[in-house]
Amino acid sequence: QVHLVESGGGLVQAGGSLRLSCAASGRTFSSYAMGWFRQAPGKEREFVAAINWSGGKTDYADSVKGRFTISRDNAKNTVYLQMNSLKPEDTAVYYCTAEELARPGSLSWGQGTQVTVSS
Repeated sequence: QVHLVESGGGLVQAGGSLRLSCAASGRTFSSYAMGWFRQAPGKEREFVAAINWSGGKTDYADSVKGRFTISRDNAKNTVYLQMNSLKPEDTAVYYCTAEELARPGSLSWGQGTQVTVSS
């Protein structure tokens, strides 16, 4: 099973930027599609972005399109989420996920990193 550790969260003013990182270990990183979810206080966890095994295909929630960019470096076993033009409504715990290509729908989760955007 893959082990995921997120980093890069913090406090930022509205309009600012943050880059989240997720380091994976334990299995072949390129065997996984990677993603980011988030959960705001009192709300359900929601999809943010995903990237396929090669990095050639990405997908985004409508709420972050044009502001967030997901990328991966298979040589470093790391996936990134560049977040620009942050809004207070982006405040949430952000979770990294890994979906093994051989087992579609089975996600591994990181422990999460807090992002707080002040107005």
